[in-house]
This record gives sequence, C-alpha cells and structure tokens, in this order.
Amino acid sequence: MTRIVQIVPYMGPGTGVAGVAFHLDQQFRALGVDVERFTFIDAQTRRTRRTPKNSVLKRILGGWHMVWFSTIGTLRVRRFLADRPDAMTITHNNVMVGDVYVNHGLLLASMRARGRSFWGIYRNPIHVFIYLRDLIRYRGRTHRAVVCLSEADATDLRTTYGPVHPRIEVIPNGVDLDQFRPPTPDERNAARAELKLGTEERVAVFVGHEFSRKGLSFAIQGLSHAPSVLLLIIGGNDDIIAEAYAEAKELGVSERVLFLGPRRPPVSFLHASDFFVLPSAYEANALVVLEALAAGLPVIATPVGFAPEVVVDGVNGFLVERDGRAVGERMEQLANLDETELAAWGRRARESVEPYGWRRIAERYLELAEELQAEREHGGSGHPVARTGG
Repeated sequence: MTRIVQIVPYMGPGTGVAGVAFHLDQQFRALGVDVERFTFIDAQTRRTRRTPKNSVLKRILGGWHMVWFSTIGTLRVRRFLADRPDAMTITHNNVMVGDVYVNHGLLLASMRARGRSFWGIYRNPIHVFIYLRDLIRYRGRTHRAVVCLSEADATDLRTTYGPVHPRIEVIPNGVDLDQFRPPTPDERNAARAELKLGTEERVAVFVGHEFSRKGLSFAIQGLSHAPSVLLLIIGGNDDIIAEAYAEAKELGVSERVLFLGPRRPPVSFLHASDFFVLPSAYEANALVVLEALAAGLPVIATPVGFAPEVVVDGVNGFLVERDGRAVGERMEQLANLDETELAAWGRRARESVEPYGWRRIAERYLELAEELQAEREHGGSGHPVARTGG
C-alpha cells in the first residue's frame, strides 16, 4: 500500500473522533504505512479567531465549522487528493470524500433515543443539513465502504437512512492497553490520596461531557439505592455541573457526589475507582467503556453501542435499563463484594478488552483498505454487497 490519508476535523490524543484518528495514525506509522492527514485547519486559507468561551456562541461556531468543512472543505480535500491519486482515504465526519467513511455516530438516532419529537429534531436547520448531507453520503456513491463501530451502530444506520449503498464493515474502536491498565497497589493508593479518599470507600466513576445523553441523572438517582457508593463525575461544564449538583442535593445524596470537571487523561481517576457507570441513551462505541474495562473496572452500562458486544452481564459488568433503581442496585451489588471478589471482576474486565488493542484495530482498517485498493486496481466497482462482522 502506497499511502493512507486520514481526513478528520481535528486530530489529537484524547477521546472522541480526534482521538480515534490519532491512535490510528500512530499505529499506521508503526506498521510502516506512509500516512498523511487533512484537517479543518489544513483546509483553511486563513486561521479563525480564538474559540469563544460563551457556550451558546461556541455551539453556533461549531455548527458553522461543520457546515463549512462539509462543503468548502470537501472541495479543498478534492484538490489535495488530486495530487495523490494512489492514496486510500479514510474520512472521519463531515467531508463528502473518501474511500472509507467512519461513522462515529448518528445525530438523528441519538436524538430519537433521547425521546426528541420530529419537530424537536428538524426545527434546527443544522439538523436538516446533516440529514440531507448524510442521505447523499449513505444512499449514493460518495464512499466505497462505511465503517460502523458496533453492530448496533450498523442497525441504526440502516434504520435511519434505509438501504445503504456502500458496503458496511463493523470495526470497533480500540483501546490503549498500555496507558489504560489495572493500577499497582501504590498507584491506587496515590490516586485515592489525591482525592482524599480512604481505603474503605466503594467508588463508582462516570466520565462524559454530555450529561443528559450519557445518563448522569440515572447514576445520581442510583445513589439512593446504593448507600455504600461514592460517585466521581468527570466532565461537563459549569452550567450542567450546577444542574446535576442541584439534582443530587434534592435527592439527598450530594455528600456522596464529587464533581471533578473535565480531566484528561482520566487514568488516575479510573485507578481511584472500583467500577464504572454509564447509563447512556445512545452510543456508537464509547471509548471510555473500553478504557474502564482495560483499567480493570467492571462496567455498569445500558445495552447501547458496543457495550452489549463486550460487557457480559454478571461476568465483567452489568447491562441495565436506563433507570435509577436498576443502576443503583447493580452499583450496590458490586460495592458489597469483598476485595478478592472485586479483584476477580477486575481481571475479567481487563481480559475482555485485550483483543481490542489499537494495533489490531489499525490492522483491520488496513485489511479493508487493501481490499478496496485491489478492487480499484482490477477495475472493480468497489461496491460489493454490504456485510458486517469482524
């Protein structure tokens, strides 16, 4: 293979789309592949001003950037790729170009999962733009293959957009097995000491910036049914943290909730915790679930995204309804385990994600790219019958 170009709005260490592209970039290079990237910044002829701090203005600017990168950015990517006719392209979000498109989630499926009405979804012109853009993407010939991050994601794609023209491949996200690992006793003690925690507390951890979609309210409600549990909350902003704290106070559990705000990376907080909770309404493939399991934490999650494919109920965690009592009862069940029992759950959690190291995930992308390149060289259409699996 001569070259791979990744097209992504932003690339960098961390979570989300930027983090996925970054890890793939690292692994492609380690595997000896010639790799380039094209980002929103590369598409600009001049740099934009500093991002505003006001949350409303930030959302407006984010919407504008998405529309711009989907339209003007597409034209500029085409010019960039014209000088690289042999390159295989992997596109993450927005741009309407690429041999492989990685579907990091479906806005409309996410909003439906949260109970939004038709009017609630389509009264926003940005949502209309996204639907029409992606209708062209999935029903037309823009891409030769679409990667979905879970079987559930592939099902949501077909439900939302009907017959999908490109072939569908399911390749989950990966996890950095070196960075996210069970702590040594000293690391665990240091992580707890930093948070002024003793050795007796049973600690659950929630990680996510969208508190509503990620289901923080159900984790807080769950504390009423889990009297032995302290909840660490990583992520959010001032407004939604204040709202979540008000709910905890109203329920009488605020003394067992610790808001830490945005923290990167979350490794030390995973090391300080005993289990992980994420009662999300919708996920394509939550990286943080894999990271928690890799760190040796049993996971309590709703059966969305990749969770049903990696969490075995009663073995390395629990799959629960999006309900405060259900979440709380499972938290209390784990909290009542002794150290030996909890350690066994942690070992099973770690073992369950060992097949999902980023190296293996990158190899699966390369296998797909090589198939598509061979079809191109032999004059194939590049559009075989859609299939899933991995």
